[in-house]
Amino acid sequence: MDEYVLYCLADRFFYDTPTNRDAEHPDFELCTRPLPAGWEREATDVWMNYAPAEAPVPNQGWKIHVSSCLADVDRTLQVVWDYCLERGVPFKFLRNEPVVVMYNSKSADREASGKLVTIYPADDAQLELVLKELNHLLAGVRGPYVLSDLRYADGPLYVRYGGFAERHCLSDSGQRVLAVEHPDGRLVPDNRRPVFAPPEWASLPSFLEPHLAARNAVTTTELPYQIDGVIQFSNGGGVYLGRHKTSDRLVVLKEGRPHAGLDVHNRDAVARIEHEQAILERLAGIDEVPAVLDSFTLGEHRFLVEEFVDANPLQRLIVNDYPLTRPDPAPADLAAYAAWARSVLDRVETAVRALHGRGVVFCDLHPDNVLIGAEDRLVLIDFEVATAVEEQARSALAHPGYSAPPDRQGVAVDDYALACMRIGIFAPETTMLLPFHPGKAAQLADLIAETFPVPRPWLERAVQTIVGEAAEDSEDAETWPALPGRGRWPEVRESLSRAIVGSATPDRDDRLFPGDIAQFTPGGGLGFAHGAAGVLYALHHTGAGRFEEYETWLRSRALGPVKGTGFYDGRAGVAYVLDDLGHRQDALDVIELSLTEPVDGLEFGLRSGLAGIGLNLLHFWHRTGETSFLANATRVIDFVADRLGGPDDVPEISGEGNPRAGLLHGSSGAALLFLRGYEQNGDAGLLELAEIALRQDLRRCVLDDYGTRQVSQGWRTLPYLEEGSVGIAVVLRRYLQHRPDPDLAEALRSLQRVTRSEYFVQPGLFAGRAGLIMAAADDRTGGPDEVTERLIRGLAWHAVPHRGGLAFPGDRLLRLSMDLATGSAGVLLALGAALHHEPVQLPFFGSAPGTRTDEN
Repeated sequence: MDEYVLYCLADRFFYDTPTNRDAEHPDFELCTRPLPAGWEREATDVWMNYAPAEAPVPNQGWKIHVSSCLADVDRTLQVVWDYCLERGVPFKFLRNEPVVVMYNSKSADREASGKLVTIYPADDAQLELVLKELNHLLAGVRGPYVLSDLRYADGPLYVRYGGFAERHCLSDSGQRVLAVEHPDGRLVPDNRRPVFAPPEWASLPSFLEPHLAARNAVTTTELPYQIDGVIQFSNGGGVYLGRHKTSDRLVVLKEGRPHAGLDVHNRDAVARIEHEQAILERLAGIDEVPAVLDSFTLGEHRFLVEEFVDANPLQRLIVNDYPLTRPDPAPADLAAYAAWARSVLDRVETAVRALHGRGVVFCDLHPDNVLIGAEDRLVLIDFEVATAVEEQARSALAHPGYSAPPDRQGVAVDDYALACMRIGIFAPETTMLLPFHPGKAAQLADLIAETFPVPRPWLERAVQTIVGEAAEDSEDAETWPALPGRGRWPEVRESLSRAIVGSATPDRDDRLFPGDIAQFTPGGGLGFAHGAAGVLYALHHTGAGRFEEYETWLRSRALGPVKGTGFYDGRAGVAYVLDDLGHRQDALDVIELSLTEPVDGLEFGLRSGLAGIGLNLLHFWHRTGETSFLANATRVIDFVADRLGGPDDVPEISGEGNPRAGLLHGSSGAALLFLRGYEQNGDAGLLELAEIALRQDLRRCVLDDYGTRQVSQGWRTLPYLEEGSVGIAVVLRRYLQHRPDPDLAEALRSLQRVTRSEYFVQPGLFAGRAGLIMAAADDRTGGPDEVTERLIRGLAWHAVPHRGGLAFPGDRLLRLSMDLATGSAGVLLALGAALHHEPVQLPFFGSAPGTRTDEN
């Protein structure tokens, strides 16, 4: 599922664990019930796990999933609890109703949906017995179909072959994934796609064969429609492109899965499909509404057949045409976009008012639900949550950037979304920030009017609709602190550090500073990317201060459970920062613990894998002179070199099942390791390896019509520090200092050209504007140049006043973040790179002792 939504349940401002939500949504009563002697319980953010203390649990096998709709949850859990405890069978279940709803919501991952309970039989014989007996005990229980599994009979039980214990291996794309053991002893990826596809070597127990046959008997061959392709999937079902077999007319088929795809009213996708049909029939004849052609039921799934409109979503047109994502946009381009945008919005408003004239409120207006056709026809789609005007209802399932606040009902819900579209079409995705501060709408309008030839009064109408009765001088409003590029550096630094420090929670063990959801993995709240280490590093190196209490917090937990040994999300980065802050012995203790863990099965890259570990070991060798660090670093370098291959031994597409490119995941991180090794020992062979690694990442880049070279994912290109242009550029620039090369120098210029763009959807360091600022400021000799200054001023698009300071949203923009990778600490560090009197950098980018400037 989209776990970010799950971690929005507990707090208005920050991502947090669902267990920290308010007391109105307690855990299920079973979670606190006493256990029989000999049983153990382990709680996670979403699961309660139970197992007999002494009974061995297999590493893998056929597991049982029990599905249930909300009305049957209590009965289902009670039956499973009694059954498994009596027979000594390990099991786990989702711990509360909000988590169950999220796992079955429309945005949930399709492969995880429906799994209320997981049961771990000891062998095939117990599997058969448990299925037979529970099927009888749970007769009548209804639940979503578990798409990754085989259904047992027609009840709520499903089976899948997979891992019981958490084990990992490297996938074909080089990522560390959950694994099962092949009969030959190798660990291979545990397939968790939303389709029943057990490993070919895992024999299906014979008693399950009739159930597989029953599953395969349901086909679409008898339908009058042929399915030609998938438009999109959600947990509520698919949207398909098809054609009528007799007339050959193109149609769109919308599927509703029973008991799945819940909205805020806990209606399932079937109910919403039936509701949508009724709404569309009410709106029949309006040109901006697709016509209903048919409806039918197949295998309990409800289908609605609509006319096909040859069109593109407005969101796609915005992405393709938005001028600020291109380098050096001309005034004529800004004017042309503004004229087009205002014209489109006028047409959208006309369409919405036509709905209101028929007594219907759309309730789900956003750019993905507006189609503009090849012949310029504008059509609204997705009426699942539309309501009657007289109901004065709120939206049951809305885009978070266009979802009206609780004080808006009925037509006012659409008015709010229309106002957000006026802002969002000129500042994409920033409407996600409106709930954080009542003055953000007016500030965005000011920025839009400064940037585009759009009259401020035209925007003021949207601002007044968004603000509503929440006046900007209300108690909730905060005075805007000095903004980057507008205030002096010491003032901006102070406002950022005030928000960061003001958000600290030293009373918690899992995290010190709120950040990305990755901090809720074991030890993730400690690490460099998302935890305390990275925040303290940024505060210290930008001159924002040292904080003894927070350093003590990190030191006291540094030897606790941590999920990895990597630099950015494991022990290596924690050790680096402890040493950087002067806690040498603590750092050495962490390093010693990390050296006990094997490295040959780790990922390739700088973020979690070998490149970051090797760089950190080289760093500690020079810090301490201990030859054991050099020996281990050399061993890691050898591992990386053995895996590298040649310049063309990588696909031309990054991700999408292929190894990822870029600084933190790709070959550029390995190139930095080789360069650092060369700088410290003069081995020219390492320089050769660095060139190969860089050429691998350049192979996965494309040159666009605007002269920018970006990492290609096939369907989009990336300019960012983590997996994009500028991450490659900062390493390539260092390589060229040692070995000039005209072709690579030209590639560097095209990589760096992305910094001349003026808009980025996120502000963060790894995947947003801050990373571009750091790259633009790379190796500065004076103050920031014009390009860097423009990038810095652009941080205002995402800045939000918070606790008397200035904060920034994290990835997905759903909540604020203070961490280094996604949030305010990363923005602070990037500004320090450009503005601080002693420019700061990420680790390993400064000059190494004995750095060489050529091959001699």
